[in-house]
Amino acid sequence: MSRPLWQVSLIKKSFPTPSIAKLTRLPLIGKLAQHLLFHKDDIVYLPINESVPGEENIALPSDVVRHFVKTSEFRWIMNECICRSASGCQDYPSDIGCLFLGEATEQINPALGRPVSVEEGLEHVERCQKAGLVHLIGRNKLDSVWLNAKPGEKLLTICNCCECCCLWKILIPNAFQPIGESVQRLEGVQVMVTGNCQACETCIDQCFVEAISMNGEKAEISDDCRGCGRCVTICPDEAIKMSMPDVKKLNDKLIAKISKLVDV
Repeated sequence: MSRPLWQVSLIKKSFPTPSIAKLTRLPLIGKLAQHLLFHKDDIVYLPINESVPGEENIALPSDVVRHFVKTSEFRWIMNECICRSASGCQDYPSDIGCLFLGEATEQINPALGRPVSVEEGLEHVERCQKAGLVHLIGRNKLDSVWLNAKPGEKLLTICNCCECCCLWKILIPNAFQPIGESVQRLEGVQVMVTGNCQACETCIDQCFVEAISMNGEKAEISDDCRGCGRCVTICPDEAIKMSMPDVKKLNDKLIAKISKLVDV
């Protein structure tokens, strides 16, 4: 049975704040929340295409998304992004919603979105990229729960995140640590600050996960960085660089990993 719209409305109104997320740091609450909403989650931020170095790289991180759109038998686009809608986002379109793949999408309330063809799915991916959104892909039990789309192993989440309203912007810095660890950077991605840094702090304001701070007169990126690459694209002095040794190899490895987690 799909999630009733009145329940979806309540979920939007109860969109978590940092103070609510911090409640999960209490041992019993944190462990319960992790089990109910994030158990077996494995999610990855994909570096925004514009941040990938080297024109010689034919492969792009977003090719992982396109692979699953093409190979899945079930594709579903949401009418809106619940994060941006609940937060009243002023900087990015709220009508660019998540893309879900897998058989469990058939249980999503039809008032919340629609099934789409491969071509429509690929067009949606391109629209997200043109809007400057960052892909987040993987198994996310929370989506299976709030949409009542089960089983969770047959629902692949592809979020398209802005730096201001993403749920994980709230959860990663504030929630019970194992919850935040559900989201990782793409293996092999490195983000570094060069000597060109002018300490303008633009990157600090744009970081999803509060992984950037000032160390003297230079920005410093901590291990909390999830490698989304947004800081690379917005730095006015081009002082932040991203290193990806072999994009195609990293993509193939991630595709194999996701395929074991979710049957689409």
